[in-house]
Amino acid sequence: MASLNPTRRPRIAGVSIFLVALLLLLLTGVNCADVYYEWIVTSELTTVSPMAYDQPVIKINGIFPGPLINATTNDVVFVNVFNNMDEPLLFTWNGIQQRLNSWQDGVSGTNCPIEPGTNWTYAFQTKDQIGSFTYFPSLNFHKAAGGYGPLRVNNRHVIRVPFPTPEAEFDLLIGDWIEDSYKRARLGLAWKPRVYPGVMLMNGKVPYGTPYSISYESFNVTKGKTYRFRISNVGTQLSFNFRIQKHTMVLVETEGSYTDQIVLDSLDVHVGQSYSVLVTANQDEADYCIVASPKFYKTIGPNDPLVAKGILHYENSVSTVQNPVPRGPDPFDVDFSNNQAKSIRWNMSVGAARPNPQGTFNVTNVTLSQTFVLHGSMALIDRSPNYVVNNVAYLTPSTPLKLADHFKNGSGVYRLDRFPVDSVNRVASYGVSVVTGVHKGWLEIVFKNDLLYEMDSWHLDGFGFYVVGFGDGEWTVGSRKTYNLYDPVVRSTVQVYPGKWTAVYVFLDNPGMWNLRSQNLVHWYMGQELYIRVHDNDPNPAKERAPPLNLLRCGIFDDASAPVVSPPAPESGL
Repeated sequence: MASLNPTRRPRIAGVSIFLVALLLLLLTGVNCADVYYEWIVTSELTTVSPMAYDQPVIKINGIFPGPLINATTNDVVFVNVFNNMDEPLLFTWNGIQQRLNSWQDGVSGTNCPIEPGTNWTYAFQTKDQIGSFTYFPSLNFHKAAGGYGPLRVNNRHVIRVPFPTPEAEFDLLIGDWIEDSYKRARLGLAWKPRVYPGVMLMNGKVPYGTPYSISYESFNVTKGKTYRFRISNVGTQLSFNFRIQKHTMVLVETEGSYTDQIVLDSLDVHVGQSYSVLVTANQDEADYCIVASPKFYKTIGPNDPLVAKGILHYENSVSTVQNPVPRGPDPFDVDFSNNQAKSIRWNMSVGAARPNPQGTFNVTNVTLSQTFVLHGSMALIDRSPNYVVNNVAYLTPSTPLKLADHFKNGSGVYRLDRFPVDSVNRVASYGVSVVTGVHKGWLEIVFKNDLLYEMDSWHLDGFGFYVVGFGDGEWTVGSRKTYNLYDPVVRSTVQVYPGKWTAVYVFLDNPGMWNLRSQNLVHWYMGQELYIRVHDNDPNPAKERAPPLNLLRCGIFDDASAPVVSPPAPESGL
């Protein structure tokens, strides 16, 4: 494969990205900065765990995890991705809402992939957002091989942050890791819908104390100072409980929302979720153990490789970590985790991306336009195992839905509203699941996890979930009486416990084609996703952006120009 020059100035389809920046600035009408990144993405044989063979690891500019994207509210971020892998590639920006611009979302339903040996530049704005997020590759089970990294959106200086400025900030990416080639693991899913992780990584490093390993994660602190840890679960399947020996944490933020500040001994973090906690170095000057142990998964004790361990190292420390490793709650105690989730509330009195309080936008008296009740389960289709939603496994078409929607209103690629949004099909089947979301309507989504022994978490691109309720058994209309409509936290990824349900509200004010998916990588890859089409007929670019100047074409539009005639109405399955 020919090498690509990482130092050349990024260009977009023959048009300067500075011109694209200018156009974005004119469209948004806000003060912002342009932030530029150039990534060389490779798959390299690497020893991640000393107890396993070398395996392909997806690296960005030679490092794993990938580099920090550090932006501020309303910045325009340019990421020029050079794909030096041997497979098509896309990145998605987990929690970035891509206001009016699903063209930059980086999933199979919105973008053609970046082919091997080519490059493509994402250009997206962190419009009206703050918080802790991540990015990762979205195609072909690639996330199992890495390629993920941290993404921060900082407050503008004119917005007061609701806690004192910490001494330093640390990004802490934790996740279960499969000790095998992602290609081999992907192939095995065709007949066995299970992948078993072998180790829990902390910023790409194996647990402290792992035999034959010299690399583990460590954070240097000074006694009396306070630090912000941005903790993200970047794993494939496992939730974890996070804690620091002899230290408490103050929860302050989750995925772009400031929370009521509560003091915690430990924190459950589910796949795809991110939190910010403040930790004060108020103990004797020594080394202390940072621990992330799996939830709802049996381990053989604190030295199990699936128990991630790092070090909180005090300046002037002369003492190594003292046993025992701090114990967390019973990993199978669902009530502990559920009650903690319910205790995480929106801070109604502070501003976030805007100066007006978050509580200005509340759901106390909203009128619902739609309700989706989505059952996640497993089913056989043509004798092959799949994970399904309402007994439908998503079938990825070769043409991105967004291209088909823009140029042909979906004709020939999908049929709108064939997916059952509030019932379960009697027979499991494959389908290109696209449903209507009422523009500027309030959508209620009830996620029901019919898997009795598997945790799940769900994410919707383009929006935030108002997490209004958790419950046992079957959801009914009467379950709404249990909702918290006063101060539900707003986040982009929500957990769903085995055999239980989670309810969220979403305000569909962001036109586009938006991916709703399980964050469990195996579930997602094997069919648990659909798309919500939020459409506004007004062609005004203030309603939704036009395709980018560097739009990639593929599928039925490969090497073809866009139709010049008006497209037909969307095909309906009703």
